[in-house]
Amino acid sequence: MARLAQTAGLTDVQQEILKTVREFVDKEIIPVATELEHRDEYPQQIVDGLKELGLFGLMIPEEYGGLGESLLTYALCVEEIARGWMSVSGIINTHFIVAYMLKQHGTQEQKEYFLPRMALGEVRGAFSMSEPALGSDVSAITSKAVKDGDEYVLNGQKMWLTNGGSSTLVAVLVRSDEGHPEGSAPHKSMTTFLVEKEAGFGEVRPGLTIPGKIDKMGYKGVDTTELIMDGLRIPANRVLGGTTGRGFYQMMDGVEVGRVNVAARGCGVAQRAFELGVSYAQQRHTFGKPIAQHQAIQFKLAEMATKVEAAHAMMVNAARKKDSGERNDLEAGMAKYLASEYCKEVVEDAFRIHGGYGFSKEYEIERLYREAPMLLIGEGTAEIQKMIIGRRLLEEYRLQG
Repeated sequence: MARLAQTAGLTDVQQEILKTVREFVDKEIIPVATELEHRDEYPQQIVDGLKELGLFGLMIPEEYGGLGESLLTYALCVEEIARGWMSVSGIINTHFIVAYMLKQHGTQEQKEYFLPRMALGEVRGAFSMSEPALGSDVSAITSKAVKDGDEYVLNGQKMWLTNGGSSTLVAVLVRSDEGHPEGSAPHKSMTTFLVEKEAGFGEVRPGLTIPGKIDKMGYKGVDTTELIMDGLRIPANRVLGGTTGRGFYQMMDGVEVGRVNVAARGCGVAQRAFELGVSYAQQRHTFGKPIAQHQAIQFKLAEMATKVEAAHAMMVNAARKKDSGERNDLEAGMAKYLASEYCKEVVEDAFRIHGGYGFSKEYEIERLYREAPMLLIGEGTAEIQKMIIGRRLLEEYRLQG
């Protein structure tokens, strides 16, 4: 079957990796995704399969036991996985953001301690910025770390932690006023701590509680949780990079990777919605012919396919920009914004093509219809993306004189 969203200029290794992932998705994810999603069941067998494929170490350097692949390779793999079930792509996304932050900002000791086990999937990562009352305003976080000898004591409540229960390492952003007097810029008094914990729910280490899964409209299977710190003691050598006050910049660097990931997820979900829509349109008959032969449906399919192609192209551009070492917040913001919006529209058109059957839980499009809205919010809302894009455009096109 011909497929949209092909990527030019890939190496033989990249093509082989994507072929392997695509076959895994078709065989191991798509046939069971809807059933597992309806039960809100963690896809342990699928995760074990991803570990065997080495995908948890995809972007981790070879010297630490990973495959040392690019962000583009990772994004294209995410696109394939999200095509099968978006929740599975969420499981590896937060893991890779933490691995990326360690690779870019960690001390040598931190890299050597965490990355080899993360490459094997033995240590599973999650990251935490959001809090119950702050939404997109990261500078307003209230969770705090206070130095006490060779340790820091952390207190506060975090929210919307993907992989909160299943992870064993959480990168947590908190306020740390040490060395940053009151009144200084808020982003200069934030620090990222590497918090090790047991997998599961309840008190997962002294002073740290994961209350349980948040019940969600979609994006099921993956566990989304709160994180409560009450006198949590963390040694000073678990400050990411070894120096306080750099957490905001470290997290924003990770979020740029996350935005490319969300764009890739939007591309994958949109591709699957198109596949379902174009297939159903050729099977369903009205007025003596397949509905695919009606002009109105052909127009929908044309619009859907064009949006899939456009979103994929922008996602690939953002990933390649980051891989080149250049600043990519403009491209990542554009890709995340466009891909998530187009995903919603393509899924809705596929839903409309299915007619009344799209409303039935027996059809896969029903699941996609509930999953797509999460992409409008994750890693920054559309409004946040437009703020980033607008500010960067004004930097690039600033009037002289």
